[in-house]
Amino acid sequence: MARSDSGESVLTRVMRILRLFTSASPDLTVSEIARRADLPVATAHRLVAELVELGALDRAEDKRVRIGVQLWELASRSSRTLDLRQAAMPFMEDLLSVVRHHTQIGVLEGSDVLVLERLSARGAVTNIARIAGRLPVHAISIGLVLLAHGPGEQWEDVLSRPLERYTPRTVTDPSELRRLLAQIRQDGFVIAPEMITPGSTGLAAPVRDAHGQAVAALSVVIPSTDVQPRAQVPALLAAARGISRTLGAPSPGEHPVRTRGARLSIE
Repeated sequence: MARSDSGESVLTRVMRILRLFTSASPDLTVSEIARRADLPVATAHRLVAELVELGALDRAEDKRVRIGVQLWELASRSSRTLDLRQAAMPFMEDLLSVVRHHTQIGVLEGSDVLVLERLSARGAVTNIARIAGRLPVHAISIGLVLLAHGPGEQWEDVLSRPLERYTPRTVTDPSELRRLLAQIRQDGFVIAPEMITPGSTGLAAPVRDAHGQAVAALSVVIPSTDVQPRAQVPALLAAARGISRTLGAPSPGEHPVRTRGARLSIE
């Protein structure tokens, strides 16, 4: 594969370009791409032109480019998230009818949470999550649940890095976060009030696969003014168990999920 003077392959530079497109920056000019990808402008023009020709990028009349439909099509054919989204949707719809705000599902992708799907009701509380968007693992309920049910080395990797504070209630102290993760692992769910967005409380529970591993987390986002957020936990746990069953999760008793004073198991 052809390499640049810096030793990078063409594929490496192409992936650097494609990763620039986010929910916050869905379209870019070639000059912006060159600057953000640290590429010569001529190289960026050439690579973008080839990607447009191949259908991986689309170019609008104003010359700005965005991810192309063909790239989305190819990714959708084999993505490991497709089965998860399909399994989750019926339960997310049922859960939405109960909470009447937001329900969403996400997975860990590196040190971030990747949001796979989100459903919202009209007039729902503020929620910064976007489909295919990334959020900090330590500051949202989905990330906390997945960390808590993940391997210890994953905890330590996150705890070893500086943690950004998004609101006064974001947990950034490693000792405090370690205690919180242990509590989540014991309870089987988390209630995270205003950890990333003032006025919004996230609740999340793990979704397990056929091996009993937490491969995703299901979440609801409700107003922080809700004086009984725990009232939403039974519906959340039931939906998470339903998705887990669809994914072939183990039989009852093998992976108990506990709340304070009560025990629920994946059915």
